[in-house]
Amino acid sequence: MHIPFCIRKCHYCDFVSYPGRSPEEMAAYCRDLEREMALVSQKWQPGPAATVYIGGGTPTLLSARDLEQVLDAVARYFGRQPGAEVSIEANPGTVDEAKLRDLRAAGVNRLSLGAQAFDDDLLGAMGRIHRRRDTYQACELARRAGFSNINLDLIFGLPGQTLDGWRATLREAVALQPEHIAAYSLQVEEGTPWGKLAAAGELPLPGEELELAMYQEARVILTAAGYRQYEISNFARPGYQCRHNLTYWLNQPYLGLGAAAASSWQGRRWQNYSDLHQYRHTLSRGRLPRAEIETLTPRQQMAETMFMGLRLLAGVDLQAFRQRFWVDAREIYARELDRLYQAGLVEEKNGHLRLTEKGLPLANEVFVQFV
Repeated sequence: MHIPFCIRKCHYCDFVSYPGRSPEEMAAYCRDLEREMALVSQKWQPGPAATVYIGGGTPTLLSARDLEQVLDAVARYFGRQPGAEVSIEANPGTVDEAKLRDLRAAGVNRLSLGAQAFDDDLLGAMGRIHRRRDTYQACELARRAGFSNINLDLIFGLPGQTLDGWRATLREAVALQPEHIAAYSLQVEEGTPWGKLAAAGELPLPGEELELAMYQEARVILTAAGYRQYEISNFARPGYQCRHNLTYWLNQPYLGLGAAAASSWQGRRWQNYSDLHQYRHTLSRGRLPRAEIETLTPRQQMAETMFMGLRLLAGVDLQAFRQRFWVDAREIYARELDRLYQAGLVEEKNGHLRLTEKGLPLANEVFVQFV
């Protein structure tokens, strides 16, 4: 579920989000979400959810009551499997103990905090509304509220960031003992404030070598601290892999609800209207708010299964691929794989095709072979 509200847009953010909306507007949006759930459940009857992910924007801008009603609606229209993973994203500056306790009581069992950095100067430059101390406090309050599954999102390759500064951020993140850490490389997107500065040559980004060194440093420090890297950017303690994100990487079906939310279901992919008025107006007429619909060919589904699966350190399960598509990936992609084998970027091990150590930082060069 996409909650497209925030206090203000960060300088690097190109997600669909609307800053400065009133509590009444956000509550009305939650009612729209329920209308969409009702229509979706009537059309597909998808059955109980294995995972629920509430992302944004900043979902924790909603009142605890609104979030509780949204989760109640999920249970009412779809159901939740026993032990379902229920995640919510939170800006560390938007939570208090009462809200966290209410979320935990409503069934949220995984908290993903957008820490991004532990350097107040960097956080200010990013346009973040929180500071280093807020992440510490949010983790403490979350533990007190009963959360035993916490993720910290971090970003490296920031303008002005040094390797020593990145090491310090990693060590502070580890000291908070979250169950999961995601370390993402900054992506500078067109149209964002940082995108405009970069286009004008005025954004002091680290070079490729320094960014690669930061990535490798994350792998070393987090692995030494007991985190297992299971995806290019994701590290978890045993048993705490993000089950929801694995759905995407394994190219399994999912339903997206809310403005701009994307879905992949029964061989088709679609995205909802991004504009809040258009989203609401379409629902008010009893129609699903789908802006774009694409029917995927078997070849497209195979390609996406390959390059999404290669994001995982375990790689693509070649037997599962054959069972799903009734063809052998080694035959379908013989030429592409030969080039990748020759370049030393992929390898086959225990029935899985996976990136090599050389291929891991060059993943995009591998993925493009399947597009």
